Amino acid sequence: MREGFQDDLGLLDDRLARMGEAAAEAMRRATRALLTADLQLAEQVIGADSALDDQRAACEEEAYALLALQAPVAGDLRGVLAVVYCAEKIERMGDLAAHIANTARRSHPDRTVPADLEPTFAELGDVTARMADRLVELIRNGGEEGGYRELSRADETVDALHAKVLATITSANWPHGQRTAVAATLLTRFFERFADQTVSVSKRLEFAATGALPH
Repeated sequence: MREGFQDDLGLLDDRLARMGEAAAEAMRRATRALLTADLQLAEQVIGADSALDDQRAACEEEAYALLALQAPVAGDLRGVLAVVYCAEKIERMGDLAAHIANTARRSHPDRTVPADLEPTFAELGDVTARMADRLVELIRNGGEEGGYRELSRADETVDALHAKVLATITSANWPHGQRTAVAATLLTRFFERFADQTVSVSKRLEFAATGALPH
């Protein structure tokens, strides 16, 4: 029975990893749509978000079935519960990428991000997508120790970029008006929250693997 349980848990982890891959790709596409005013690409990101919602529901259903049928304990129980927790967070990552794409769609044919902020938002998109890539590796490798600290450092980079955007739009020399400033504020928050979710997932993965919450 235990061998079958481990196989089932492995299938759950694989589904979770594929969710992470979808979230990373959504962030890359959403950032590109934002910076190029690509309406078709933005709509693709928004449309794909429902598939990630379905994947989360399937993860939860399978996890609860394992809990009911196998009654796991200790590390096995942590692993199953981690899937439920992480699926919710990764689904939220997809939502945040869709929010970015939706902002691009609403602004079309204009660009939401002014040219002087484009490099900063491009970096936000790159760092957050790579954080999601790393998260996929952690899921597939069983929540290896140190992953949480690694993603926490990347999150600090995102926080610094977030602060840079806020400093720019609140300066006396900001030339683009209040509406653009509000849009930039919301956008940078979406990136920042995406990064936060990856850190949260990595922390839970490490706890599932070791039984101790990383600091």
